[in-house]
Amino acid sequence: MSYRVVIPARYDSSRLPGKALLPLAGKPMLQWVHERARAARAAEVIIATDDERIATAARNFGAEVAMTARTHVSGTDRIAEVAAARGWPDADVVVNVQGDEPLIPPAIIDQVAQLLAANPRADMATLAARIDQLADFNDPNVVKIACDGGGRALYFSRAPIPWNRDAPATLTPASFRHIGIYAYRVGALRRLAGLPASRLEQIEKLEQLRALENGLEIRVALAVERPLADVNTVADLERAERALNLRP
Repeated sequence: MSYRVVIPARYDSSRLPGKALLPLAGKPMLQWVHERARAARAAEVIIATDDERIATAARNFGAEVAMTARTHVSGTDRIAEVAAARGWPDADVVVNVQGDEPLIPPAIIDQVAQLLAANPRADMATLAARIDQLADFNDPNVVKIACDGGGRALYFSRAPIPWNRDAPATLTPASFRHIGIYAYRVGALRRLAGLPASRLEQIEKLEQLRALENGLEIRVALAVERPLADVNTVADLERAERALNLRP
């Protein structure tokens, strides 16, 4: 199959300003993300940004850049602009690789694209991993996911779901964390970007709930490789640097 990757990247970050360009093991963080995406089997990898500092740095390390509007509130909106500007057909598959994932395994980029391609009725695909620490289960920054028996997403939440009534605050075989990588069919991407923020999305602050509330089907699979957490703080950055420096 053929698919594209778009890496939405912005300069502003409330917790870690300019994080896309922060040095990490000798390279800007965004370069690590780009290299991981290029190591997957995508036909094309594009960095989408509204900031000339990011665009210049990206071109310097050989990336293809798409300049987008400054008004976008999410990476989904930014990718939708790229898809529209380039006239990608509705049936094409595009993967959203977030710009703060310098350790994302290329294998899961391929996996999420293949998952969508293998389920022609689905609009989107994403990945999950088992939760094995109770602290993660109770952490609102760890997004939990519940699926039906066929692997379709039922709900995403910052709350600990599913809640075991008979043994409260315990992990279950159905305790999964969401991994924030998405594959979209371009037609579904355009539809999603054109919808207003939904009721549940505004409560949980999770954009994927907009898709579910509007009837889009999201397929889910267990990730073949478990990625490290994304980079949002100085501590995350230091942990990522240690991991990268330990690579052979």
